[in-house]
Amino acid sequence: MHQELVTKYQKLKDKNLSIDITRGKPDTDQLDLSNDLIDIPISSTSENGIDLRNYGEPFGIMEARKLGSELLDAPVDNIIAGEQSSLLLTYQTVLSNFLFAKPTPWKDIQNPKFICPVPGFDRHFMMLEDFGIEAVGIPLKDDGIDLDKFQNVLNSDDSYVGILCVPKHSNPSGEIYSDANLEQMFKIGSNYSDKFLFLFDHAYLIHDFLPTPKQKPLWELATKMNAQDQTVITTSFSKVTFGGGGISFMATAGHSLDLIKKVRTTMIICPDKLNQKRHVEFFKNIETVKLHMEKHADLIRPKFEVAYSYLKELPKECGTYSRPTGGYFITYSTSKPIATNVVELCKEMGVLITPAGSTFPKNYDPNNSVIRLAPTYVSRDDLESAMDVFTTAVQLAHLEVKI
Repeated sequence: MHQELVTKYQKLKDKNLSIDITRGKPDTDQLDLSNDLIDIPISSTSENGIDLRNYGEPFGIMEARKLGSELLDAPVDNIIAGEQSSLLLTYQTVLSNFLFAKPTPWKDIQNPKFICPVPGFDRHFMMLEDFGIEAVGIPLKDDGIDLDKFQNVLNSDDSYVGILCVPKHSNPSGEIYSDANLEQMFKIGSNYSDKFLFLFDHAYLIHDFLPTPKQKPLWELATKMNAQDQTVITTSFSKVTFGGGGISFMATAGHSLDLIKKVRTTMIICPDKLNQKRHVEFFKNIETVKLHMEKHADLIRPKFEVAYSYLKELPKECGTYSRPTGGYFITYSTSKPIATNVVELCKEMGVLITPAGSTFPKNYDPNNSVIRLAPTYVSRDDLESAMDVFTTAVQLAHLEVKI
């Protein structure tokens, strides 16, 4: 078996493949679904008489905010319509609290910390590092965060300022937080501090491709737990229409809403109001958005099925893999501490995979076992080649075969 794997490794290497599955990006056929946005006829005036070609409206035009209200199930007065990504609004939220949070800006707190469920989104960790905020990982379970660990971590230190997570189709392992898990998160965090921030990057809110357990709107749960003033929810159309050409939305209240308005008033002369208007005309309402996402699902689902068809052939002793019902990633967890070896072997065979450790703060996976796979961007043929390479690399590394 060792020799067979070495022979296969050499044959794959000799193909001189050049395949990149590092990032969860839409493929061209997904982007084509929104091509009508490019030439859609729109009025240059908003419904309340604003000239969309000019400055102003840093919190978004009313039509876009209404669409965001439908999407996030929050009152329109609590909605900001922004630029292309939920990550940007998330960054602006951290920035506003870092500079202006009351009673104490985070910059004036010695060693402020954020809780981040792991495995998690590498850009979240990078963002917190920009501000010198320590990201502290806690485990995920099937229904959300490990609540006992959450409580224990908060009990251990008084310098935690919030939690940052992806509550549906968690990046990269695909968990969907249950309503009960979220309610307990709100309860524990609010009891810790009435200034503790619940920051939800709801990037995959509408990205189902299989039947998905129903989740109550986050705003409804936050309101039920009287935590809406401590809650910020962001989402976007960056993987719905065009990467870098979508629009984003935020729901928040109270001091958190005042803070984001403060920084956006200074930072944003105005959003791309014409693009916001185009999206409103393209979608009209939430029902049209859902129909659009069904088309995305039909394109994405087969690629995940291809990936699963290869992963299921791996010997069970090599590891386990996630089977998400939405989002853009599959997580493979090796049974041995060999993730770094697997990624390097894939690179030698011509396939780039997200670097091992990226899904943990400071790029450190204590078990060296989590590998993120992104099957959506490449063609079916390239995906099959990439998965052949990956499964070969996993077995070689697991058996500690010397090349």
